[in-house]
Amino acid sequence: MKRSNIVSYKIIVFVKQVPDTKNITGEAMKPDGTVNRAALPAIFNPEDLNALELALQLKDKYGAKVVVGAMGPPAASEVLRQAMYRGADETVLLTDRSFAGADTLATSYTLSFCAKTIGDFDLVICGRQAIDGDTAQVGPQLAEKLDLPQISYVEEVISLDKKKIKAKRAIEGGFEVLESPLPCLLTVVDANDPRPSNALRVMKYKKAKTRSELLAFHAGANYTDAELLAVEEESLKSKGLWINEWNNADIKADPERIGLKGSPTKVKNIMNVVLTGSGTKRIEPTEAGINALIHELIEDHTLG
Repeated sequence: MKRSNIVSYKIIVFVKQVPDTKNITGEAMKPDGTVNRAALPAIFNPEDLNALELALQLKDKYGAKVVVGAMGPPAASEVLRQAMYRGADETVLLTDRSFAGADTLATSYTLSFCAKTIGDFDLVICGRQAIDGDTAQVGPQLAEKLDLPQISYVEEVISLDKKKIKAKRAIEGGFEVLESPLPCLLTVVDANDPRPSNALRVMKYKKAKTRSELLAFHAGANYTDAELLAVEEESLKSKGLWINEWNNADIKADPERIGLKGSPTKVKNIMNVVLTGSGTKRIEPTEAGINALIHELIEDHTLG
């Protein structure tokens, strides 16, 4: 039975706008070893969609307020609109030049301050990993910084109440069921089928804006910033069309621990690797041919 009209829980989902890495090359990297995101199309990180879907399933079943946060450049507001199209209730864009160039350590530190600023949450849900890094480190590091128990590689939430959560997680060769007290952090694998955007929600939330987008929309108009924020910001908020936009002054993280400055991981070199064939050898599909292949593999220590 759905109880989506009853708000029982507060769930934070952290998502990321990532470059589409299917065609990434060395030319898509900057000299400092970070990704030149402008050189690649941006997409919603796939496993973050799975994390969002899990949160929305919990909202449908138990009742919840789903708050979706993303850290990135101003253009990352698009993934937050996509989250709203699917059912997110509130969104937060963390954007500040000082956040740029963050590795997993600096990212998880920054997100921990975002979560604390949002406050009063029952669950934090993240995708297992982002396709532009494939480290699977941010979720567990975030749990450590928030001093939360965590269940990683979650496939399904079996039960949830105000005191605890029971979840099924993937392990090598099978699965296991774990129970954790709340609040708790989950990382989610691609074990569910993310719902598509809802057409009615698209029609409504395509008008959602950040403060920067609102000011850019009215660039050149006879408004002062104060007038814009006082009139249109209040109007957008009243309609649920406001994307919160926070910088480091809003979350009050240590400037020495964010962005490139707070990132001990450095990329020394990027190169393209082209795999080419080095010649072929035909093995006759006979007993003698197979025996000769086995002896050859044993001699060069591939077998044995």
